[in-house]
Amino acid sequence: MLRSLRQLFKERPAERRIARVPDGERYYVVGDIHGRLDLFDALVEEIEADDARSPAAQTTVVLLGDLIDRGPESAGVIDRARDWGRQRKVRYIAGNHEEMFLESFEDKEMLRHFVKHGGRETILSYGIKRKRYNELTIKALQAELHDLIPEEDRLFLNGFEDMVVAGDYVFVHAGLNPRNSLEDQKQADLRWIRERFLKHTEPFSHVVVHGHTIFEGIESTDHRIGIDTGAFRTGRLSALVLEGADRRIIQAVETDGAIAVELSDLT
Repeated sequence: MLRSLRQLFKERPAERRIARVPDGERYYVVGDIHGRLDLFDALVEEIEADDARSPAAQTTVVLLGDLIDRGPESAGVIDRARDWGRQRKVRYIAGNHEEMFLESFEDKEMLRHFVKHGGRETILSYGIKRKRYNELTIKALQAELHDLIPEEDRLFLNGFEDMVVAGDYVFVHAGLNPRNSLEDQKQADLRWIRERFLKHTEPFSHVVVHGHTIFEGIESTDHRIGIDTGAFRTGRLSALVLEGADRRIIQAVETDGAIAVELSDLT
């Protein structure tokens, strides 16, 4: 009889932990923007409206990094993100594209890599003529960057964080190295990791909310939530809303040149 009871408890599946953010707090976590100022503007407007019509709470916005590159208006996204932070509490996480951008000012090989992976669009968004851009050697382009990019923008991007913890959640750009504790994560993994993180099926210490890897829709598992829906390519920019144990999604979606907002619950 005793053995049967032990076997019963052994086979009973572990109870699923319900992740929560601290009581009285609300988080809006925004995925990779990648220069899509039009979608970002629409999402900012809806987040402000959503927060205004919701019960009073301590609200924090978290941008998950990769504000820049690939889309056409990276300079405008940087301005908008910085201005938003002057109006409300916004925390900014550094992505691999911000890292490449900042290192390109001193490292010519990084600049070559950067312009091949969306950096060309970022540089053009600062107003340099396409003809002149095409005429510049890498050495000349690097010199041009120092005059073209305002120091204020570089300082702003350089001040981004690597992770934000909120209750049972951790917000990062790319993911976590499953071999390391939260305290021992390396910056390179937080900004660049992919397969080792995505293929990991065991629980982390926190539910990980991340961008970096594009999914058709929100990728939600017991242990992580991926919210990069490929704004520059799909015309869909996503934000995850967390309050208590509730999860909601706000998306700005472009269809045939028109932008609409879509709201849904995430179960």
